[in-house]
Amino acid sequence: MAKKFGGVINLDVRDSVPDWSPYLAEKAPAGAPNILIVLYDDTGLAAWSPYGGGINMPTLERLAENGLTYTQWHTTALCSPTRSCFLTGRNHHENGFASISEAASGFPGHNSHIPFENAFMAEVLREKGWNTFWLGKNHNVPVDEWDMGATKRNWPLARGFDRFYGFLGGETNQWYPDLTEDNHFIDQPYLPEDGYHLSKDLADKAISFIRDSKQSQPEKPWFTFFCPGANHAPHHAPEEWIAKYKGKFDDGYEAYREWVLPRMIEKGILPDGTELTDLNPMPDGTFTETDSVLPWDTLSDDQKRLFSRMAEVYAGYSEYTDHQVGRIIDYLEESGQLENTIVVYAADNGASGEGSPNGSVNENKFFNSFPDDLEENLGMIDKLGGPDAYNHYPTGWAAAFSTPFRMFKRYSYQGGVADPLVISWPAGIAARGQIRSQYHHVTDIVPTLLEAVGVEFPQSVNGYEQTPLPGVSMAYSFDAEPDAPTQKQVQHYEMLGTRAIWNNGWKAVTVHGPQLDKGHFDEDQWQLFHTDVDRSESTDLAEQHPEKLEQLKALWMEQALKYKVLPLNDLGLRGILAMEFKVPVPPSGQYTYYPQTLEVPERLAANTHGVSFKVLSDVTFTPTTEGVIWAHGSRFGGHTLFVKDGKIHYAYNFLGIRPYQYVVAETVPTDGRHIIGVDFAKERTGEHYESFGTATVYIDSSKEASAEIRTQSGHFTLCGEGLCIGYDGGDSVVDDYSNGFPLVNGEIHSVVFDVADDAYIDVERHLAAAYSRD
Repeated sequence: MAKKFGGVINLDVRDSVPDWSPYLAEKAPAGAPNILIVLYDDTGLAAWSPYGGGINMPTLERLAENGLTYTQWHTTALCSPTRSCFLTGRNHHENGFASISEAASGFPGHNSHIPFENAFMAEVLREKGWNTFWLGKNHNVPVDEWDMGATKRNWPLARGFDRFYGFLGGETNQWYPDLTEDNHFIDQPYLPEDGYHLSKDLADKAISFIRDSKQSQPEKPWFTFFCPGANHAPHHAPEEWIAKYKGKFDDGYEAYREWVLPRMIEKGILPDGTELTDLNPMPDGTFTETDSVLPWDTLSDDQKRLFSRMAEVYAGYSEYTDHQVGRIIDYLEESGQLENTIVVYAADNGASGEGSPNGSVNENKFFNSFPDDLEENLGMIDKLGGPDAYNHYPTGWAAAFSTPFRMFKRYSYQGGVADPLVISWPAGIAARGQIRSQYHHVTDIVPTLLEAVGVEFPQSVNGYEQTPLPGVSMAYSFDAEPDAPTQKQVQHYEMLGTRAIWNNGWKAVTVHGPQLDKGHFDEDQWQLFHTDVDRSESTDLAEQHPEKLEQLKALWMEQALKYKVLPLNDLGLRGILAMEFKVPVPPSGQYTYYPQTLEVPERLAANTHGVSFKVLSDVTFTPTTEGVIWAHGSRFGGHTLFVKDGKIHYAYNFLGIRPYQYVVAETVPTDGRHIIGVDFAKERTGEHYESFGTATVYIDSSKEASAEIRTQSGHFTLCGEGLCIGYDGGDSVVDDYSNGFPLVNGEIHSVVFDVADDAYIDVERHLAAAYSRD
């Protein structure tokens, strides 16, 4: 509610009394702490050194030695859902984030639109006197609002953040990121050859945001949500950081599991007697081939060499990013801010199995249901981690870095939901270097931080009555005895059809795998674990305690109805893609784009995946015209039309697999306005859902060249490298050109993508007729 004017107003200003109080922002309480949340991606409990893992994390170690390490802190098993909980303190279905934004569907718990009744913590803190900054990964803007023409009501600046610098999608190329600053897309500030890496850039920006705010208002606290691309694919890092791990993983992922478990027990992360689970632990009928693990002793020497290298890259990526976080911590210490800064350092879900059993040099193959080729991957072994690869390790390392648990990211077993969490606050937490084993969940972070800074969550925010916070503050654990009982009683889980419920030391889990009949959720086999004594969920007690299991199943349904979990979705990757938001196709089937505009995010551009399509470019040529007419995607998948060496080239890059596919017109118009057309006529679908057909290049109505090509069924990249007109933004689709290769000595008037079923010549004539009326 707005404050009332408290002054006096008369006819004459001399008889009036001013009052600034209704207009000035509220000040935070004196001595209020800063908050820094560092949120990694895709990291199991057994990866990092403070937890006994083999990846050195000096900054995290430093914070753990100065604070608390939590051993039973849990997430949602997937990134967007967990992040929504960090932002709002509500369960992920309450936030509309049953899954990632790209997999949204039109149900209340699944639409990726966080209700305004679930205010962000930043909205609350900003009104209470904090500066608020968000850097790095977002993945919580609804996919239907990613483009520049969409409303910005769910972008960071509209949900409580003063500044944003990062990327909107689920992942991005660390060497050539898709960057957004505040409310608009931008180009990266410099290139990899000049030392660019996204982790470094984000740290630079974080320091600058904080420093800028302190210059003008030194007493004002800040809240910074820092979300690097690590450890999500692509696993990209400078070679010198990867080299630090050479040979460290040569014994394989099964040996790593045997090595790391005793270290975790010794550090107090896990209790004595914790057992390893099976490497392939799924109940019959639920295990998917892409999530299976190949036993290390069945691998060839080449496979072992490749898989070890993939783990080295991942480790180097993680430590390099920790080093960049360390630069922020160093700055805070040098500027006298670290003592009264609450640092929350965590990960959003377990290690990722999206590399499939053989790993990948292009993770996007997983999202296109296309298998990796061992020989191709071996040929890239020395390029892993660099700009030429989009690599991801195999499932074996996902299982290893999630030791001792079953499975990994996407599953409701501990392997998907048990994550590292360190909290450091020198001015507010007396304990140093201690372990805390109380059971908690990501929904508990917001109430913890609000209690710590002395802010009560309001009943109404921006006129919206607020839903209650379901979490339990963890602040009691700051100065409690290490083995004090948890104050949390219940937590439900659901991800892609897998479900679980924890209640007072017992957990029930069921997996609904894609190999089962669709639907029939009531027939799923549930397992029961007594997690107070069996932290790894190694022993199923369902037969011994059927009444306890039925009680927990009923409690899960009660929670599901309360928190908008239903309906359950078991449609798998292709079914999710089929249900995802798509730009409504105009009645004409045509989308028109213009030069000198920002790139259009892939999911909001004309969809050319798995369909026939036509692209008609209206261009004025001169004898020296050269450059990109349009481009969509990157070196890991995409297509482009460009003029070079006196020829018009249409190139289709299928999932980064060489050689690229070309259709080349040997002549280029030298003067005047012409329509350059590309027509792809789909003729059949391949084994892996790829499309085969004939691509033809036209100049006006003249057919110049054609060839059979194959096109992707799924997206070019998850990172969202969009459609560009007149240049190729970010990472080039092909290596025939570089640095965007903008069109020069010519003019693009428009580019029309047509996904209707008209024959090419009809569309070309229609377009020409329209131009004749201009």
